Amino acid sequence: MLRSELIDIMHEENPHLTRRDVERVVSVFLESITQTLERGARVELRGFGAFSVRHRKARSGRNPRTGKSVDVPEKHVPFFRTGKELRHRIDAST
Repeated sequence: MLRSELIDIMHEENPHLTRRDVERVVSVFLESITQTLERGARVELRGFGAFSVRHRKARSGRNPRTGKSVDVPEKHVPFFRTGKELRHRIDAST
C-alpha cells in the first residue's frame, strides 16, 4: 500500500474530513513516529506492533562485485516487531 492509497481509504471512511485534513493527519502520525525513533525511543501500537531502533556494530564486509574487503561503519537502523494480534490475523488469512 502506498501513502496515497492510505489517504484515499481514510478519506473514503471519513467523508466529513477533507482530503487535505486526512493528508495532514497521516503526515503528523508518520512524523511523530519518525521523531520518536530519532530520539532513540520506542513506539508501540497495541495489537499492531512496535517500532524501535537497533544499534549495529562496525564490521568488515565484502564487496560482492570485486570480492574486496570493505569496512562497514556502525549505525542505527529502524526495526519493527509485529504485535500478537496482527500476527494472528495475517496467519489466519493465508
